[in-house]
Amino acid sequence: MPLARRLTLTDAVAIGLGSMIGAGVFAVWAPAIGVAGSGVFVALAIAAVVAYCNATSSAQLAAAHPVAGGTYAYARAEIGPWWGFVAGWSFVIGKIASCAAMAMTFAAYAAPEGWTVPVAVTAVAALAIVNCLGVTRTAMLTRVLVVCSLLGIAVAVGFGFGAGAITSAAPLPDATAYGVLQGAGLLFFAFAGYARIATMGEEVVDPARTIPRAIVVALGGAVVVYLLVAVVVVLVLGADAAESTAPLVDVLVATGWPALTPIVRVAAAAASLGALLALLTGIGRTTLAMARESDVPRFLAKIDQRHQVPQRAEIVIAIAVIAIVLVADLRDAIGFSSFGVLLYYLIANAAAFRQAGSARRYPRALQVLGALGCLLLVNTLPVLASLIGAAVVLLGVAYRLVRLRVS
Repeated sequence: MPLARRLTLTDAVAIGLGSMIGAGVFAVWAPAIGVAGSGVFVALAIAAVVAYCNATSSAQLAAAHPVAGGTYAYARAEIGPWWGFVAGWSFVIGKIASCAAMAMTFAAYAAPEGWTVPVAVTAVAALAIVNCLGVTRTAMLTRVLVVCSLLGIAVAVGFGFGAGAITSAAPLPDATAYGVLQGAGLLFFAFAGYARIATMGEEVVDPARTIPRAIVVALGGAVVVYLLVAVVVVLVLGADAAESTAPLVDVLVATGWPALTPIVRVAAAAASLGALLALLTGIGRTTLAMARESDVPRFLAKIDQRHQVPQRAEIVIAIAVIAIVLVADLRDAIGFSSFGVLLYYLIANAAAFRQAGSARRYPRALQVLGALGCLLLVNTLPVLASLIGAAVVLLGVAYRLVRLRVS
Protein backbone atom coordinates (compact mmCIF):
# COMPACT_ATOMS: atom_id res chain seq x y z
CA MET A 1 0.00 0.00 0.00
CA PRO A 2 1.54 3.36 -1.02
CA LEU A 3 1.60 6.47 1.12
CA ALA A 4 -0.71 9.37 0.25
CA ARG A 5 0.68 12.45 -1.55
CA ARG A 6 -0.46 15.31 0.68
CA LEU A 7 2.59 17.53 1.26
CA THR A 8 2.82 20.81 -0.69
CA LEU A 9 5.92 22.92 -1.36
CA THR A 10 5.16 25.01 1.74
CA ASP A 11 4.85 21.86 3.86
CA ALA A 12 8.12 20.51 2.47
CA VAL A 13 10.02 23.75 3.13
CA ALA A 14 8.61 23.88 6.67
CA ILE A 15 9.74 20.32 7.39
CA GLY A 16 13.21 21.10 6.00
CA LEU A 17 13.53 24.27 8.07
CA GLY A 18 12.18 22.48 11.12
CA SER A 19 14.94 19.90 10.72
CA MET A 20 17.73 22.49 10.40
CA ILE A 21 16.61 25.33 12.65
CA GLY A 22 16.51 23.02 15.61
CA ALA A 23 18.40 22.93 18.84
CA GLY A 24 21.68 23.42 16.96
CA VAL A 25 21.12 27.10 16.24
CA PHE A 26 20.69 27.71 19.98
CA ALA A 27 23.45 25.41 21.27
CA VAL A 28 26.11 24.71 18.63
CA TRP A 29 28.01 28.00 18.99
CA ALA A 30 29.85 27.23 22.21
CA PRO A 31 31.57 24.07 20.94
CA ALA A 32 32.04 25.49 17.42
CA ILE A 33 33.65 28.73 18.62
CA GLY A 34 35.61 26.81 21.23
CA VAL A 35 37.42 24.78 18.57
CA ALA A 36 37.35 27.17 15.58
CA GLY A 37 38.02 30.45 17.40
CA SER A 38 38.32 33.37 14.99
CA GLY A 39 37.82 30.90 12.12
CA VAL A 40 34.21 30.19 13.06
CA PHE A 41 32.88 31.98 9.97
CA VAL A 42 35.23 29.95 7.77
CA ALA A 43 33.93 26.83 9.51
CA LEU A 44 30.36 27.95 8.84
CA ALA A 45 31.20 28.51 5.16
CA ILE A 46 32.78 25.05 4.85
CA ALA A 47 29.78 23.41 6.50
CA ALA A 48 27.40 25.33 4.23
CA VAL A 49 29.33 24.38 1.06
CA VAL A 50 29.41 20.68 2.00
CA ALA A 51 25.73 20.86 2.90
CA TYR A 52 24.90 22.52 -0.43
CA CYS A 53 26.78 19.86 -2.40
CA ASN A 54 25.01 17.10 -0.51
CA ALA A 55 21.64 18.86 -0.81
CA THR A 56 21.90 19.12 -4.59
CA SER A 57 22.77 15.42 -4.75
CA SER A 58 19.71 14.60 -2.66
CA ALA A 59 17.54 16.88 -4.80
CA GLN A 60 18.73 15.29 -8.04
CA LEU A 61 18.14 11.80 -6.70
CA ALA A 62 14.74 12.65 -5.23
CA ALA A 63 13.51 14.03 -8.54
CA ALA A 64 14.34 10.75 -10.27
CA HIS A 65 13.17 8.48 -7.43
CA PRO A 66 10.13 10.08 -5.70
CA VAL A 67 9.64 7.28 -3.16
CA ALA A 68 9.93 6.90 0.58
CA GLY A 69 13.35 6.11 2.01
CA GLY A 70 15.70 8.83 0.79
CA THR A 71 19.25 7.71 0.00
CA TYR A 72 18.40 4.13 0.97
CA ALA A 73 16.08 3.92 -2.03
CA TYR A 74 18.32 6.03 -4.28
CA ALA A 75 21.48 4.03 -3.63
CA ARG A 76 19.65 0.73 -4.18
CA ALA A 77 18.51 1.97 -7.57
CA GLU A 78 21.75 3.62 -8.67
CA ILE A 79 24.63 1.60 -7.20
CA GLY A 80 23.18 -1.57 -5.69
CA PRO A 81 21.33 -3.06 -2.69
CA TRP A 82 24.35 -3.26 -0.40
CA TRP A 83 25.12 0.44 -0.76
CA GLY A 84 21.47 1.20 -0.15
CA PHE A 85 21.47 -0.90 2.99
CA VAL A 86 24.57 0.79 4.43
CA ALA A 87 23.07 4.22 3.67
CA GLY A 88 19.70 3.36 5.20
CA TRP A 89 21.21 1.68 8.25
CA SER A 90 23.58 4.62 8.81
CA PHE A 91 20.68 7.05 8.54
CA VAL A 92 18.44 5.16 10.93
CA ILE A 93 21.05 4.62 13.65
CA GLY A 94 22.51 8.11 13.28
CA LYS A 95 19.19 9.88 13.33
CA ILE A 96 17.83 7.85 16.23
CA ALA A 97 20.81 9.22 18.18
CA SER A 98 19.94 12.72 16.86
CA CYS A 99 16.39 12.29 18.15
CA ALA A 100 17.72 11.50 21.59
CA ALA A 101 19.94 14.59 21.46
CA MET A 102 17.01 16.81 20.42
CA ALA A 103 14.79 15.39 23.16
CA MET A 104 17.46 15.98 25.81
CA THR A 105 18.07 19.51 24.54
CA PHE A 106 14.35 20.28 24.69
CA ALA A 107 14.16 19.02 28.25
CA ALA A 108 17.22 21.08 29.24
CA TYR A 109 15.33 24.25 28.28
CA ALA A 110 11.80 23.26 29.29
CA ALA A 111 12.03 20.92 32.29
CA PRO A 112 12.30 21.85 35.97
CA GLU A 113 15.48 20.73 37.70
CA GLY A 114 15.50 16.99 38.23
CA TRP A 115 12.82 16.34 35.60
CA THR A 116 14.96 16.38 32.46
CA VAL A 117 14.71 12.68 31.59
CA PRO A 118 10.94 12.27 32.24
CA VAL A 119 10.20 15.39 30.16
CA ALA A 120 12.43 14.18 27.30
CA VAL A 121 10.70 10.79 27.31
CA THR A 122 7.27 12.44 27.34
CA ALA A 123 8.23 14.67 24.39
CA VAL A 124 9.29 11.67 22.29
CA ALA A 125 6.11 9.78 23.10
CA ALA A 126 3.87 12.78 22.36
CA LEU A 127 5.46 13.52 18.99
CA ALA A 128 5.33 9.86 18.02
CA ILE A 129 1.58 10.00 18.62
CA VAL A 130 1.32 13.10 16.38
CA ASN A 131 3.20 11.27 13.62
CA CYS A 132 0.90 8.29 13.94
CA LEU A 133 -2.15 10.51 13.32
CA GLY A 134 -1.11 11.51 9.80
CA VAL A 135 1.51 13.46 7.85
CA THR A 136 -0.62 16.59 7.47
CA ARG A 137 -0.75 16.95 11.25
CA THR A 138 3.02 16.52 11.32
CA ALA A 139 3.47 19.30 8.75
CA MET A 140 1.02 21.62 10.53
CA LEU A 141 2.72 21.24 13.91
CA THR A 142 6.13 21.69 12.27
CA ARG A 143 5.01 25.04 10.80
CA VAL A 144 3.93 26.26 14.23
CA LEU A 145 7.21 25.22 15.84
CA VAL A 146 9.31 26.81 13.06
CA VAL A 147 7.49 30.12 13.47
CA CYS A 148 8.05 30.06 17.25
CA SER A 149 11.75 29.32 16.72
CA LEU A 150 12.22 32.12 14.19
CA LEU A 151 10.45 34.63 16.43
CA GLY A 152 12.79 33.84 19.33
CA ILE A 153 15.84 34.08 17.08
CA ALA A 154 14.59 37.39 15.67
CA VAL A 155 14.26 38.83 19.18
CA ALA A 156 17.81 37.83 20.16
CA VAL A 157 19.38 38.92 16.88
CA GLY A 158 17.45 42.19 16.68
CA PHE A 159 18.26 43.34 20.21
CA GLY A 160 21.81 42.02 19.91
CA PHE A 161 22.54 44.09 16.81
CA GLY A 162 20.80 47.13 18.23
CA ALA A 163 22.77 47.31 21.49
CA GLY A 164 25.93 49.26 22.14
CA ALA A 165 27.51 46.33 24.00
CA ILE A 166 28.66 44.79 20.73
CA THR A 167 31.90 46.77 20.75
CA SER A 168 33.14 45.50 24.14
CA ALA A 169 33.37 41.76 23.49
CA ALA A 170 36.68 39.96 24.04
CA PRO A 171 38.33 38.92 20.76
CA LEU A 172 38.13 35.31 19.68
CA PRO A 173 41.24 33.11 20.04
CA ASP A 174 43.35 32.49 16.96
CA ALA A 175 42.17 29.78 14.61
CA THR A 176 43.96 26.60 13.56
CA ALA A 177 43.24 24.61 10.42
CA TYR A 178 42.21 21.51 12.38
CA GLY A 179 40.07 23.58 14.74
CA VAL A 180 38.24 25.15 11.80
CA LEU A 181 37.51 21.70 10.36
CA GLN A 182 36.26 20.50 13.74
CA GLY A 183 33.99 23.52 13.89
CA ALA A 184 32.73 22.76 10.39
CA GLY A 185 31.92 19.21 11.46
CA LEU A 186 29.85 20.47 14.38
CA LEU A 187 28.06 23.04 12.24
CA PHE A 188 27.35 20.42 9.57
CA PHE A 189 25.53 18.40 12.23
CA ALA A 190 23.29 21.43 12.73
CA PHE A 191 22.62 21.69 8.97
CA ALA A 192 22.11 17.99 8.38
CA GLY A 193 18.30 18.08 8.17
CA TYR A 194 18.14 19.73 4.76
CA ALA A 195 17.18 16.58 2.86
CA ARG A 196 14.64 15.30 5.40
CA ILE A 197 11.84 15.91 2.94
CA ALA A 198 13.56 13.61 0.43
CA THR A 199 12.93 10.67 2.76
CA MET A 200 9.21 11.52 2.46
CA GLY A 201 9.19 11.56 -1.36
CA GLU A 202 6.20 9.23 -1.53
CA GLU A 203 4.02 11.80 0.26
CA VAL A 204 4.93 14.96 -1.71
CA VAL A 205 2.68 16.45 -4.38
CA ASP A 206 4.49 16.69 -7.76
CA PRO A 207 7.73 15.36 -6.20
CA ALA A 208 10.02 15.80 -9.24
CA ARG A 209 9.41 19.56 -9.06
CA THR A 210 8.61 20.11 -5.38
CA ILE A 211 11.41 18.19 -3.64
CA PRO A 212 14.42 19.85 -5.35
CA ARG A 213 12.91 23.31 -4.83
CA ALA A 214 12.07 22.61 -1.19
CA ILE A 215 15.55 21.31 -0.38
CA VAL A 216 17.35 24.31 -1.87
CA VAL A 217 14.93 26.88 -0.40
CA ALA A 218 15.06 25.35 3.08
CA LEU A 219 18.86 25.11 3.06
CA GLY A 220 19.23 28.70 1.84
CA GLY A 221 16.94 29.97 4.57
CA ALA A 222 18.79 28.03 7.25
CA VAL A 223 22.19 29.35 6.10
CA VAL A 224 20.92 32.94 6.39
CA VAL A 225 19.58 32.29 9.90
CA TYR A 226 22.82 30.64 11.06
CA LEU A 227 24.93 33.45 9.63
CA LEU A 228 22.89 36.14 11.41
CA VAL A 229 23.05 34.25 14.70
CA ALA A 230 26.80 33.67 14.35
CA VAL A 231 27.46 37.37 13.74
CA VAL A 232 25.46 38.56 16.73
CA VAL A 233 26.90 35.92 19.07
CA VAL A 234 30.48 36.81 18.10
CA LEU A 235 29.88 40.57 18.26
CA VAL A 236 28.17 40.52 21.64
CA LEU A 237 29.84 37.64 23.49
CA GLY A 238 33.18 37.27 21.70
CA ALA A 239 35.43 34.70 23.35
CA ASP A 240 32.90 34.23 26.18
CA ALA A 241 30.63 32.43 23.69
CA ALA A 242 32.87 29.37 23.95
CA GLU A 243 31.74 28.91 27.57
CA SER A 244 28.07 29.71 27.06
CA THR A 245 25.49 26.94 27.35
CA ALA A 246 22.73 29.23 26.05
CA PRO A 247 24.43 31.88 23.87
CA LEU A 248 21.30 33.64 22.63
CA VAL A 249 20.05 33.96 26.20
CA ASP A 250 23.44 35.40 27.17
CA VAL A 251 23.23 37.85 24.23
CA LEU A 252 20.05 39.34 25.68
CA VAL A 253 21.56 39.49 29.18
CA ALA A 254 24.74 41.17 27.89
CA THR A 255 22.77 43.76 25.93
CA GLY A 256 20.59 44.71 28.89
CA TRP A 257 17.41 42.81 28.02
CA PRO A 258 17.26 39.90 30.50
CA ALA A 259 13.47 40.19 30.70
CA LEU A 260 13.27 38.85 27.15
CA THR A 261 15.20 35.64 27.86
CA PRO A 262 12.05 33.53 28.44
CA ILE A 263 11.13 34.19 24.78
CA VAL A 264 14.41 32.67 23.64
CA ARG A 265 14.04 29.71 25.99
CA VAL A 266 10.56 28.99 24.62
CA ALA A 267 11.91 29.35 21.07
CA ALA A 268 14.77 26.94 21.80
CA ALA A 269 12.33 24.41 23.22
CA ALA A 270 10.10 24.81 20.14
CA ALA A 271 13.09 24.42 17.82
CA SER A 272 14.13 21.22 19.56
CA LEU A 273 10.62 19.82 19.25
CA GLY A 274 10.46 20.82 15.57
CA ALA A 275 13.72 19.06 14.80
CA LEU A 276 12.67 16.01 16.81
CA LEU A 277 9.33 15.81 15.00
CA ALA A 278 10.94 16.02 11.56
CA LEU A 279 13.60 13.47 12.52
CA LEU A 280 11.07 10.94 13.78
CA THR A 281 9.10 11.35 10.55
CA GLY A 282 12.13 10.87 8.30
CA ILE A 283 13.40 7.81 10.17
CA GLY A 284 9.95 6.25 9.97
CA ARG A 285 9.89 6.55 6.18
CA THR A 286 13.40 5.14 5.76
CA THR A 287 12.54 2.24 8.06
CA LEU A 288 9.38 1.63 6.00
CA ALA A 289 11.41 1.50 2.77
CA MET A 290 13.96 -0.89 4.33
CA ALA A 291 11.18 -3.13 5.70
CA ARG A 292 9.61 -3.37 2.23
CA GLU A 293 12.90 -4.89 1.02
CA SER A 294 13.29 -7.07 4.16
CA ASP A 295 16.46 -5.18 5.17
CA VAL A 296 14.77 -4.76 8.55
CA PRO A 297 11.88 -6.97 9.75
CA ARG A 298 8.92 -6.82 7.31
CA PHE A 299 6.63 -6.36 10.30
CA LEU A 300 7.61 -2.66 10.09
CA ALA A 301 6.35 -2.26 6.49
CA LYS A 302 2.71 -2.11 7.59
CA ILE A 303 0.92 1.17 6.71
CA ASP A 304 -2.10 2.17 8.77
CA GLN A 305 -5.10 2.30 6.39
CA ARG A 306 -6.89 5.11 8.20
CA HIS A 307 -4.01 7.59 8.67
CA GLN A 308 -1.80 6.25 5.86
CA VAL A 309 1.43 6.39 7.87
CA PRO A 310 3.88 3.63 8.94
CA GLN A 311 2.64 3.47 12.53
CA ARG A 312 4.54 0.32 13.53
CA ALA A 313 7.83 1.83 12.39
CA GLU A 314 7.06 5.09 14.20
CA ILE A 315 6.31 3.26 17.45
CA VAL A 316 9.44 1.07 17.32
CA ILE A 317 11.63 4.11 16.59
CA ALA A 318 10.11 6.06 19.47
CA ILE A 319 10.87 3.16 21.82
CA ALA A 320 14.50 3.09 20.61
CA VAL A 321 14.88 6.85 21.11
CA ILE A 322 13.42 6.65 24.61
CA ALA A 323 15.89 3.87 25.46
CA ILE A 324 18.83 6.08 24.39
CA VAL A 325 17.45 9.02 26.38
CA LEU A 326 17.37 6.83 29.46
CA VAL A 327 20.99 5.67 29.21
CA ALA A 328 23.08 8.00 26.97
CA ASP A 329 24.96 11.28 27.30
CA LEU A 330 24.15 14.22 24.98
CA ARG A 331 27.71 14.60 23.64
CA ASP A 332 27.96 10.88 22.89
CA ALA A 333 24.66 11.02 20.99
CA ILE A 334 25.84 13.94 18.82
CA GLY A 335 29.19 12.35 17.91
CA PHE A 336 27.57 9.01 17.08
CA SER A 337 24.92 10.75 15.01
CA SER A 338 27.47 12.74 13.00
CA PHE A 339 29.28 9.55 11.97
CA GLY A 340 26.11 7.98 10.60
CA VAL A 341 24.95 11.16 8.85
CA LEU A 342 28.26 11.78 7.08
CA LEU A 343 28.42 8.17 5.85
CA TYR A 344 24.84 8.48 4.61
CA TYR A 345 25.57 11.61 2.60
CA LEU A 346 28.82 10.16 1.26
CA ILE A 347 26.75 7.39 -0.34
CA ALA A 348 24.18 9.95 -1.56
CA ASN A 349 26.92 11.76 -3.47
CA ALA A 350 28.15 8.49 -4.96
CA ALA A 351 24.63 7.58 -6.09
CA ALA A 352 24.05 11.01 -7.65
CA PHE A 353 27.43 10.79 -9.42
CA ARG A 354 26.21 7.63 -11.20
CA GLN A 355 23.13 9.34 -12.66
CA ALA A 356 23.24 10.27 -16.33
CA GLY A 357 21.11 11.73 -19.11
CA SER A 358 17.94 13.60 -18.24
CA ALA A 359 18.29 12.69 -14.55
CA ARG A 360 21.30 14.99 -14.17
CA ARG A 361 20.47 18.44 -12.76
CA TYR A 362 23.83 19.48 -11.31
CA PRO A 363 27.47 19.01 -12.42
CA ARG A 364 29.33 15.96 -11.16
CA ALA A 365 31.94 18.26 -9.61
CA LEU A 366 29.44 19.10 -6.86
CA GLN A 367 29.04 15.41 -6.01
CA VAL A 368 32.82 14.93 -5.89
CA LEU A 369 33.21 17.98 -3.65
CA GLY A 370 30.39 16.79 -1.40
CA ALA A 371 31.90 13.31 -1.02
CA LEU A 372 35.35 14.71 -0.25
CA GLY A 373 33.77 17.08 2.29
CA CYS A 374 32.05 14.19 4.05
CA LEU A 375 35.31 12.22 4.21
CA LEU A 376 37.16 15.25 5.54
CA LEU A 377 34.62 16.09 8.23
CA VAL A 378 34.18 12.52 9.43
CA ASN A 379 37.89 12.46 10.25
CA THR A 380 37.44 15.39 12.65
CA LEU A 381 34.99 13.44 14.85
CA PRO A 382 36.04 12.05 18.23
CA VAL A 383 37.77 8.69 17.84
CA LEU A 384 35.41 6.91 20.22
CA ALA A 385 32.33 8.13 18.34
CA SER A 386 33.80 6.93 15.05
CA LEU A 387 34.71 3.51 16.49
CA ILE A 388 31.24 2.99 17.96
CA GLY A 389 29.64 4.15 14.71
CA ALA A 390 31.75 1.78 12.64
CA ALA A 391 30.94 -1.10 15.00
CA VAL A 392 27.19 -0.50 14.73
CA VAL A 393 27.39 -0.28 10.91
CA LEU A 394 29.27 -3.60 10.84
CA LEU A 395 26.61 -5.10 13.12
CA GLY A 396 23.98 -4.12 10.56
CA VAL A 397 26.04 -5.62 7.74
CA ALA A 398 26.33 -8.87 9.71
CA TYR A 399 22.54 -8.93 10.21
CA ARG A 400 21.95 -8.57 6.47
CA LEU A 401 24.49 -11.28 5.64
CA VAL A 402 22.72 -13.69 8.00
CA ARG A 403 19.29 -12.79 6.59
CA LEU A 404 20.44 -13.34 3.01
CA ARG A 405 21.98 -16.68 3.94
CA VAL A 406 18.88 -18.05 5.72
CA SER A 407 16.25 -16.66 3.32
